[in-house]
Amino acid sequence: MGNANRVVKSTHGRTPTAGAGAARERGRPGPLGLLYGIATWLQFLFAAALVVPVLLLTPGLWRRRALVSTLARLALRMAGMRLDARGLAALPQPCIVVANHASYLDGVVLCATLPPCFSFVIKREMSAVPVAGTLLRRIGAEFVERGDRARGARDARRLLRNAARGHALVFFPEGTFSTEVGLLRFHIGAFAAAVRADLPLVPVAIRGTRHCLPPGTIWPRPGTIRIDALAALPALQPAGRHDADHAVLLRDAARGALLAALGEPDLDPGAPHR
Repeated sequence: MGNANRVVKSTHGRTPTAGAGAARERGRPGPLGLLYGIATWLQFLFAAALVVPVLLLTPGLWRRRALVSTLARLALRMAGMRLDARGLAALPQPCIVVANHASYLDGVVLCATLPPCFSFVIKREMSAVPVAGTLLRRIGAEFVERGDRARGARDARRLLRNAARGHALVFFPEGTFSTEVGLLRFHIGAFAAAVRADLPLVPVAIRGTRHCLPPGTIWPRPGTIRIDALAALPALQPAGRHDADHAVLLRDAARGALLAALGEPDLDPGAPHR
């Protein structure tokens, strides 16, 4: 999961010492922070308990997604997490969105800010999580297998078919997140889907979720979360290039755009990509 004691420049412009930075990022709350964290989790649990039965009764995928988006925005606002979204209203439709992944909050934040036409691509293990699995199925999440190669290949083919039909998809191409600040290796699936379906690909930079719910802790904190839709990358394939080659070029272009926007280290310099 990376070295949590690595010295990195913080989002507030300070360079913490290794021990102090690790303590802050792991979120050891004082009494007020503890009360805030408990209240926030009770609020999220109440919202989840409210929304799941409503989703079971609400017809229409678009309506269910719009409802969850509204509740996600409300829950984040009540938790003192202010959203500053830029460029999402002008996303090309349909398209494929790829976003960096730094916290469990990232999916909630994109659900709160993206139009309700998007399907989230999520690892299949989440389908078995109580409440969350039901909620994700009801909003049309696309589950993909990572542990079983044959099943994973079937899931990948299904995603390609859906993308070719013009379905808008959201990927976290890192697949996971780390306690170490920076961008992990990208899986190729999102970029292959964009090339095969000839859909524009939009990198989305998320900042602030690592502060509001750091990896390695359950204790949330208030703060501002900024979501920036970067320039769309056309998936139109140059003459003479194979799909796989162009998917790699598209992946590298999206990665470069996200690294520039985030100002974070590249945690996969020169590593082979598959």
